[in-house]
Amino acid sequence: MINKERHVLVVFPHPDDEAFGVSGTIATHVKNGTPVTYACLTLGEMGRNLGNPPFTTRENLPNIRREELKEAARVLGIQDLRMLGYRDKTVEFEDDEKLANRIYEIIEEVNPSLIITFYPGYAVHPDHDAAGAAVIRAVEKLPPAARPALHCVAFSNDCVEALGEADVINDISAVSSQKLAAIKAHRSQTEAMIQTMEESLKNQDPQVLARVNFERFWTYKW
Repeated sequence: MINKERHVLVVFPHPDDEAFGVSGTIATHVKNGTPVTYACLTLGEMGRNLGNPPFTTRENLPNIRREELKEAARVLGIQDLRMLGYRDKTVEFEDDEKLANRIYEIIEEVNPSLIITFYPGYAVHPDHDAAGAAVIRAVEKLPPAARPALHCVAFSNDCVEALGEADVINDISAVSSQKLAAIKAHRSQTEAMIQTMEESLKNQDPQVLARVNFERFWTYKW
């Protein structure tokens, strides 16, 4: 069961990071009446996908991904979407303190009771790890008693071995259609896979059903 929160802050580096792993959780929080702020660090402009078949150009991709992100936010009911303007595939090279301070300013403003981000070291992509690490540095600026809960997404091959089983497993089957719509919204990135995914769901593929209907998080241990 996903309880109502005071405010949820989601911090990811790329458009579509929210769609695959946490969009059902976001949609449920919105349905519960919890305000959700999504801070997306980049526009994912270095992504290699241009649609299938291609419908845009490398030069126009940032504009396409910006609009896709807006549409995904609309589908999920996110009313506070913030695009922070960092460059894709370079988040790990940003000044650690400046990036943490930027996120800290948002935390101070929206006062979340829950933050969702990547678990650094277990999220595969350098931008994912850097975003999660920046969130942790930002939260550490708060007194321990004032820190929000921190739910982290991890999916590296060794994450369960290193971290144990997920601490939080959200059943989001009630909003799975919104999750699929959010995935579809990122058309340039997902068009090649969505038909296969929907066919697998129609055939009741247990692995695909589990990925769509359940979202897993690890709580960060301070």
